[in-house]
Amino acid sequence: MTILFRYLFREYAKIFMMCFSGLMTVYLVIDFFEKVRRFLRYDADWLDVLTYFLLKVPAISFQIAPLAILMATLLTFGLLSRGHEITAMRSCGISLLRVTSPFIVFATGISLALLLFSSTVIPWAANKSEEIRTTRIEKKPPAAAVRLSQPWTRVGADSLMHVTSVSVGGELLGGVRLFQFDRDFQLTGMTEAAEARFSDSTWTLYEGLQRQFSPDGTVSTTIFDRKASELTLIPDDFTTWLAGDSELMTFHDIRAYSRRRLQQGGSQAARLKTDYYGRIAFPFVTVVMVLVGIALSLRRSGTRGGGMAMGIGQALAVGFCFWTMHSIAIALGRGGALTPLIAAWMGNILFLSFGLYLMFKVRY
Repeated sequence: MTILFRYLFREYAKIFMMCFSGLMTVYLVIDFFEKVRRFLRYDADWLDVLTYFLLKVPAISFQIAPLAILMATLLTFGLLSRGHEITAMRSCGISLLRVTSPFIVFATGISLALLLFSSTVIPWAANKSEEIRTTRIEKKPPAAAVRLSQPWTRVGADSLMHVTSVSVGGELLGGVRLFQFDRDFQLTGMTEAAEARFSDSTWTLYEGLQRQFSPDGTVSTTIFDRKASELTLIPDDFTTWLAGDSELMTFHDIRAYSRRRLQQGGSQAARLKTDYYGRIAFPFVTVVMVLVGIALSLRRSGTRGGGMAMGIGQALAVGFCFWTMHSIAIALGRGGALTPLIAAWMGNILFLSFGLYLMFKVRY
């Protein structure tokens, strides 16, 4: 490792830590003031509140690291340009690859760290933070059932299901409604039940009624106390996809769950696969952002780079554009409009192409 490499690596690391700390502080302050009134209503212990926010740090780091990398790249090149250090290195015959290699190596290390965090630390910390919020801050008893924030799910080629609550184990569902449709998406039947229980690999509906809609507009209603259902879902579907969040699952959990549900496919499999590939692809945004940052720094004025104010503005603009594109691609992947692999890597590929194009246009 040469003296020049160590020097550039050290300066870049210092500026990255400054940018990272600044973004982390802003994020935590906003999050704190957003939630502090709610916590004060529960007369929460400040140690529990502090622990809760500390456990949020890994997930926040995962989100802000690419922007911090981009901002640090632009600022570092701006400072080097101010001292004419880049001009001096180029005058000595040092190639652009040697000048930028410390930045790429540093970003690659951050990418690997984020990938490790995404699979292990972040799911554990997220689960612990939610546990502290519900049981120690809001002083709620351990939940026997969970209200679902997104209670709709597809249960077949022509059926939809609406559930209002699910037990922690997933074996008991509350407020169940099943809707059957024909090929023209016309409602042909609806089943309502107070609850559904899973036992002996079978779902059973209790205390409900079934309606059948005829083409002539007549409706027939049947009331039942107990009725077997042919639902293809299993309790794990509700404890992971409906009642939970893929961000709370490790890579191993998502792979194992996807293998169990692969034969059914549908929106659940597409959502989990998109989130899985997205969590693998997102850490490597840091390498992409380094290339984009280097190209933007050198593009305007050859090897002399640009100003610091312009660098911060460009970082925010590029970060916003990437996040918007990535979010749209992930949404399309979850909805089945794009394959999960393409949806997860689309933002990386497009911005990598943009960065390489600008790099080739840099004046040597």
